[in-house]
Amino acid sequence: MAVRKRITASGRVQGVWFRGTTEQRARELGVAGWAKNRPDGSVEVVAEGAPDAVDKLVAFLHEGPRRAEVASVDVVDEEPEGLSGFEVR
Repeated sequence: MAVRKRITASGRVQGVWFRGTTEQRARELGVAGWAKNRPDGSVEVVAEGAPDAVDKLVAFLHEGPRRAEVASVDVVDEEPEGLSGFEVR
């Protein structure tokens, strides 16, 4: 049973390889979806997959890559759409 979450990470999350490491981690975990920068300086991520794998990705987003300074993470549950693969937008 797949789950889908829309995650918004705020803080120093742009220009620190946040989306790239999110893509790498998602692929390692078998999570589908995408990551993109938002105009307000946050990063938006949609993650779809097995509940434990999506939870592990969300946990990673609370930390981010080494140079990131994550101030807050907002997580919203959504209905899965059957996404495949993970991309940086």
